Amino acid sequence: MKNAVYILLCLFCINAQAQVADTTKKLNIVDTLKKDLFTAPDTVKHLRSKSAALIPPAILVGYGLSSLVLEPLRKFDRYVYREANEHYFATRNHYEDYFQYAPVIIVYGANLVGVHGKNTFVDRTLIYVMAQGMMNLAVFGLKNVTHRLRPNGSDHFSFPSGHTSNSFLGAEFMAQELNEKSIYYGIVGYAFATTTGVFRIYHQNHWFSDVVAGAGFGILSTKAAYLLYPYIRNRLFKAGRNKETNRDVPAELKKEYKSSSILLPSYNQGTLGLQFSMQF
Repeated sequence: MKNAVYILLCLFCINAQAQVADTTKKLNIVDTLKKDLFTAPDTVKHLRSKSAALIPPAILVGYGLSSLVLEPLRKFDRYVYREANEHYFATRNHYEDYFQYAPVIIVYGANLVGVHGKNTFVDRTLIYVMAQGMMNLAVFGLKNVTHRLRPNGSDHFSFPSGHTSNSFLGAEFMAQELNEKSIYYGIVGYAFATTTGVFRIYHQNHWFSDVVAGAGFGILSTKAAYLLYPYIRNRLFKAGRNKETNRDVPAELKKEYKSSSILLPSYNQGTLGLQFSMQF
């Protein structure tokens, strides 16, 4: 299965590179890493998320939470469970254990072949870590509070679905970073996430409402991270307006740098060193 995921990733990245060949300069891995890892922070590229975008995932979370107290929703859970057993089509192997990570792997894999997202390696990684922190706090906190029994009876940590939360977090992360290159990136990411959720139901690890809530928590965490990160970063780096793209960022981020600096490794005639420059 690991080989299959690796092959799928390679094929997808090759296809993605071809789609943006007319607008993306081909860079080798070293140049890409230098650009993303060693460029001094300047601005956060158009990270503003509208508050209205938080409503759909919040509705999904609300549905899941309502199933804890509303019997009609629990009846629907049992109905989906019976239908899944009667019309079983998923494989016995738990491929969702791998699918949940596919969107994030594709984002970083695409970056290595020259398909850049809207944020640098450092920014996007910090956003992803922030989203994971919020998601895990909510998901595992609720698992220990609700004590819902799984459909297969293995334990009482059914609500909400952690696999589904993680997969939809990655799908939204992929959409945020790469949708400006092509909308198909988001479609592929959400296809992996949806498959993960469906497989969790068919393998009797979760109820339908567990999966719905998990999807909501995953999407909500990512959107919240993209909404909050510019303000946190502003406190740390005094970010300003993006000079290359001239894109707007939140008002709090429009302070210009008085100076910027960059530190790069160097290699000259067999000697390793560091190269430092500062612009005022």
